[in-house]
Amino acid sequence: MKIPSPARGLVSRFPGTALCIGIALVAYGLEDMERIVIGKVFLETLNIALILGVLFRSSCKPAAVFRSGIRFCSKTLLNIAIVLLGTSFSLRAVWSAGPEILLAVLGIVMFSIMFTCWAGRINGLSGKQTLLVACGDSICGNSAIMAAAPVIHATEEDVGATIAFTAAGGLLVVLGLPVLLPLLHMPGTANGTVAGLTVYAVPQVVAASAPFGMAALHVGTLVKLMRVLMLGPVCAVLSLAAGRKKDAGGLSISFALVPWYIAGFMGMIVIRSLGVIPETCITPLSQAATFLTVLAMAALGLGIDIRSILQAGRPLVLTVVMSLSGLIGASIMLVRILNCP
Repeated sequence: MKIPSPARGLVSRFPGTALCIGIALVAYGLEDMERIVIGKVFLETLNIALILGVLFRSSCKPAAVFRSGIRFCSKTLLNIAIVLLGTSFSLRAVWSAGPEILLAVLGIVMFSIMFTCWAGRINGLSGKQTLLVACGDSICGNSAIMAAAPVIHATEEDVGATIAFTAAGGLLVVLGLPVLLPLLHMPGTANGTVAGLTVYAVPQVVAASAPFGMAALHVGTLVKLMRVLMLGPVCAVLSLAAGRKKDAGGLSISFALVPWYIAGFMGMIVIRSLGVIPETCITPLSQAATFLTVLAMAALGLGIDIRSILQAGRPLVLTVVMSLSGLIGASIMLVRILNCP
């Protein structure tokens, strides 16, 4: 009996998807162990899933039967996760914080992207990896890198190496801010604003801003969410820039359309802001987005050769260090200029 085409697709994706789910569950378990043994989380589930995927690939390269499911998790499920991420934002809540804060976040993101592009250029880093570092450090780390990668046609090796080094740099920022910021004698909410402007993952923002009080924690989280809001516009601009093609005569003949998942992300923000999505659904949708992203990270790790990461070397390390240093310095200066309470 001939299996219908949709059913064949499901069957072919099952082994790889099941493998990614297994890695994701182990990653969740290891994060829980961190919380129990150490008392806090230093390495999040997303990064643990990536590392486990890379280690699995290094010790036992998945057979061809797994490839369809791995590709499904790393692309389709990730795109769905990005769309669902849009439900976490309400334009009304963002605007209530004051347009000056939103403009400040926009300015920091634009500065960080331009500064990182300059840093990548002087360090000899490839253009695609430079853009990945810029998006990751400036917006929201892993999600921004993985959202931008297909837009600029980056390879899995580029993505994996970039995530590995930006994650390491991000962890140093989380550990360093509670030590650095008290030396500057700024108010608690100002410290929370700096954390929101510089740390790229929401749980890490919580860890970095919590030592400065509950008000700092709330401000830092809100500012961080505003940064994530920049994901749609930035990827849309990258898409239009990457889609510009030239014929033999050098004339511009076409533009790539904005990827459907970026349009969906922005659409979900609008739908959430209009109150169409019940508040009781927001948390489950956010959790679903996180789980799908963890699956995508596991799938990405399974497609990476560890040697490509080790070969990334000096240009990538220097670019990440300069990018984060510039972001922290600019954020502190901006907070001082705005005289945050």
